[in-house]
Amino acid sequence: MLLQEQIKRIIYLEDKPREQALVELLDKFQFNRAVERISTTEARGRVTAVPIYAALSMPHFHASAMDGIAVHAETTYGAHEKNPKQLIEAIDFHYVDTGDPIPDEYNAVIMIEHVQERGNKTIEIIEPAAPWQHIRPVGEDVVSGEMLFSQGHTLRAVDLGALLAGGMTTVTVVKKPVVAIIPTGNELVEPTLHVKKGDIIDFNSTVFYSYIEQWGGTAFHKGIIKDNPELLKKAILEAVDMADIVIVNAGSSAGSEDYTVHMIAELGEVFTHGVATRPGKPVVLGKVKDTIVIGLPGYPVSAYLTLEWFVQPLICKYLGVQVPKRETLSVQLGRRIVSTMGSEDFIRMNIGYVNGRFIANPLNRGAGVTMSLVRADGLLVIPSQSLGFEQGTEVEVELYKPVEEIKKAILFSGSHDLSIDVLASFIKEDDIQNDVISSHTGSMSGIMAIKKGETHVAGVHLLDSETGEYNIPFIKKYLNQDNVVVVKFLQREQGWIVPKGNPKHIQSIEDIVRHNLLYVNRQRGAGTRLLFDFFLQTMNIQPDSIHGYNREMYTHLSIAAAVKGGSADTGLGVYSAAKALQLDFIPVAYESYDLIMKQAFYESEQGQILLRVMKSDSFRQKLESLGGYRFENIGEVIYETSG
Repeated sequence: MLLQEQIKRIIYLEDKPREQALVELLDKFQFNRAVERISTTEARGRVTAVPIYAALSMPHFHASAMDGIAVHAETTYGAHEKNPKQLIEAIDFHYVDTGDPIPDEYNAVIMIEHVQERGNKTIEIIEPAAPWQHIRPVGEDVVSGEMLFSQGHTLRAVDLGALLAGGMTTVTVVKKPVVAIIPTGNELVEPTLHVKKGDIIDFNSTVFYSYIEQWGGTAFHKGIIKDNPELLKKAILEAVDMADIVIVNAGSSAGSEDYTVHMIAELGEVFTHGVATRPGKPVVLGKVKDTIVIGLPGYPVSAYLTLEWFVQPLICKYLGVQVPKRETLSVQLGRRIVSTMGSEDFIRMNIGYVNGRFIANPLNRGAGVTMSLVRADGLLVIPSQSLGFEQGTEVEVELYKPVEEIKKAILFSGSHDLSIDVLASFIKEDDIQNDVISSHTGSMSGIMAIKKGETHVAGVHLLDSETGEYNIPFIKKYLNQDNVVVVKFLQREQGWIVPKGNPKHIQSIEDIVRHNLLYVNRQRGAGTRLLFDFFLQTMNIQPDSIHGYNREMYTHLSIAAAVKGGSADTGLGVYSAAKALQLDFIPVAYESYDLIMKQAFYESEQGQILLRVMKSDSFRQKLESLGGYRFENIGEVIYETSG
């Protein structure tokens, strides 16, 4: 038996290619496919276990396809507008409505619109009927004994109608495979607002559960297991007796408390530990008592990708269906993407449609950044033999969203501000087909994105140290030949974001230097970074005298989060970010935060929606509630260039 104190760190057994690991896993997945008979009305999304044959014809009688009169076709022959023919009810015809049975003595229907009432149960027609016109014969839709669906068919809403029409009130389907979820970790807690330092909310289990249900399985949660090998062993043994597949989340790597691989090896067989992917490398594939057990990484992005790579194919194999393939789209890369030989790279991408081209840019590549998947429009897979792709390269991306939805999105680049999130919400409310996809790249990167045609709008707040003027000097320098429009947006307040109560009594840069306080900075090219550098320059302070100058964040909220978490004493940012995290704010200055766009976008329908929303009272009122903004001349064009 493996005792806790005997378990030591191990290296990965291998960097096995993902496809090879999957082939081996599927080969090891041996099972007896269970079936069940359920009500047809509850069968949407279920997979047929056997071929389904109709028990009834549809229709099961000759039925009128129109409102009109049932006649014997031969009695109408000779009818013409110059030679009308009169028919007597109950002798020559019978009134019918759509769907009514056709009396046995009749073989045609004349539409009621082509019948003239003459009184005394007599009608007149001016054209003959053809045999079986406007009649739905027995079995026109479904014939009794006809195969409606083969086995392995996923039933859709319309399929349920065909089943019921064919007399099938119940249907035999594959029983959903049962997947057990075992989250592990001393740090894990159930979802709650009341967390203490060191607690990590177990949200992975809910994501796993939802994916498993979406793919056709049924999941159950075994409860959080602490980092104890004996507790994990007990949980695995219980789960393999109850489930077709077992997932152990976290503990799959090579840390001192990563027990998953040890437990699977002791109780059964490990056939893969480590695949050649980034993220997702530390996955464990094994078997205990003939049940597949998979150890997924703890980091969310790694966990969700490995779940899709290995668990979805198992569920599909059990159900007898193909693994669905995503639609792909050819896109042009807006930035260079570097990879490393030997591992597949899975890059989450934002995609926008700008000037007739699909432009894609990578999101945060961190394995723990859940929002990189939330915000992703697609996924770029870089092969293991590639070193990456240069900017401008055409690549294929797997889509998370429909192409039309991507086409409708307004791409926003440049400086981060909470007002952009508010603007996006109001634009969506104004026109549900439009959305704003924001990429927090910094003001200078936003200008370059406009120049390269990689974004629709860029937010900038760049202070020119020579003139003291905001934004326009940079537009003249970089975009003067690019036919752009600069729109007045907001005056926003910058200042020192500090903990509640300002315990270090920070009022100025001198205080930061004097007390060697820990500062957190914005990234190079960000307007806030340029403003801070301007302050240093005017005060003749060297950057290396600022403790933390080289620690960079990409958003104002990230600055506030660093202060809130205690990893920084202060950072320069906007009031709304400090307020959002309930921090104190020491005002420094108001700055001009303006929007740049190409003339064509400014004049487009989307551009006009953007302007209408930013000028609206509701948008202004919402920003006033956040605080730290001024709105003079919002929406006015303050500068134009001609290409």
